[in-house]
Amino acid sequence: MSLPKTINELRTSEYKTLSVKEEIKKNLVRRLKDPAPLFPEIVGYDASVIPQIINAHLSFHNMLLLGERGQAKSRILRSLVSLLDPLIPAIKGCEINDNPFSPLCKICRELVSKYGDGVEIEWIERERRYGEKLATPDVAIGDLIGDVDPIKVAEGRYLSDELTIHFGLIPRTNRGIFAINELQDLPERVQVGLFNIMEEGDIQIKGYRIRLPLDILIVATENPEDYTNRGRIITPLKDRFEAQIRTHYPRERNIEVKIMENESKIKPHDGLRLVVPGFMKDIISEITFQARRSPDINQKAGVSVRMTISNYETLLANAERRSIILGEKDIVPRICDLYYLPPSTNGKIELEYTGKEDDETEIVHRFIRKSIKAVFDEYFNPDDFKNVIEVFKKGATMDVSDIMPAVEYFGFLKEFPEFKTKLSVLGLEECNGAYASATEFILESLYLHNLLSKNIVGNKYHYIGSSVKKGYSE
Repeated sequence: MSLPKTINELRTSEYKTLSVKEEIKKNLVRRLKDPAPLFPEIVGYDASVIPQIINAHLSFHNMLLLGERGQAKSRILRSLVSLLDPLIPAIKGCEINDNPFSPLCKICRELVSKYGDGVEIEWIERERRYGEKLATPDVAIGDLIGDVDPIKVAEGRYLSDELTIHFGLIPRTNRGIFAINELQDLPERVQVGLFNIMEEGDIQIKGYRIRLPLDILIVATENPEDYTNRGRIITPLKDRFEAQIRTHYPRERNIEVKIMENESKIKPHDGLRLVVPGFMKDIISEITFQARRSPDINQKAGVSVRMTISNYETLLANAERRSIILGEKDIVPRICDLYYLPPSTNGKIELEYTGKEDDETEIVHRFIRKSIKAVFDEYFNPDDFKNVIEVFKKGATMDVSDIMPAVEYFGFLKEFPEFKTKLSVLGLEECNGAYASATEFILESLYLHNLLSKNIVGNKYHYIGSSVKKGYSE
């Protein structure tokens, strides 16, 4: 069925236009009746943030998301596009997507006055009805609201003529959603310019006022005020965001792991298979949780989920490097790969000055050690490996390395058949690499529990009995 092409055809079709907030509510109500997730790409907010977003839309509220970096604020805003109609009609060629039944701009009003219902219309996709601007100190009123176009003035129009205006991003998103990221960085004079357009529906440009009751949903993100000194939101503007919603980091490690898996961009080299034991994923996630609890880290700045994702990708990259060099078909990360994480971690954390002299790399290594130990304690009790510990005390040794072939670990496993049996709780896939990874996990954990000792010999970790040399202590 062809879509109407003129206002007359649109009127004949009995199409009813809704305000953007009414349209979103209509589609939201329909989506809520469906058991499918409202925003499937947003993980970890089902019982906290998303219900508040729903309430904001049902209340026709402009919305401000308040949270530290890496809490999916921008992704939430962009996902709101899915609540818009697939297509809506607008007067053809209009800069501000004018409603055919109630045009705002002077050009469209004159067209309707001259040609009536014969004026042509076009259908606008939902993606074209979303606008976004990253707030920076150099943003001007003209960027968001509009400015006088000197070319139009030079053509002979008076400054007071509405047709001299070059509309900014917000009017050009009329009948849609406009998002402002990092709102606190917007200069105060520009924030003032948003007052009327959000509440009274008029704008002031170069000293004269234009009545322009835009149909728009304005949403924004902000970092907590105590985090940044770059700027702040002035109180009257914050008051115009009827809903202020606090975002948060994942509260459970399995949620962080799920986000990590969804967002990772690693694709194995041709012919290689990726096998990641669950305990390795847990350790990567736990490293981020350790950082979020650490007094060594500036918690006001936050520790983004992006750190977890970057660390996971680095872990897999080092495992892939090993597979390529050794000619192994399986990419399986091991404990020794974790110590390659500082480059992907250091830029994601801000140190808190505590008077200590530890550098970032040492702090990251500390998080890694604590995470290995914490995850081990969830699966095992050190007493589960008494026999292994006793054999090491009698002089047994084991070398591990990030360039050691996985098959070489089986000599150790043959000496301790019950060791392999205990590993069954890890749910390992049946492959050499998985058992090599688990072996390193157990040995390093026993070392961290002071039940084994460890020396670094060249590029290898040399595990020995704790009776031979004093073990690890944090």
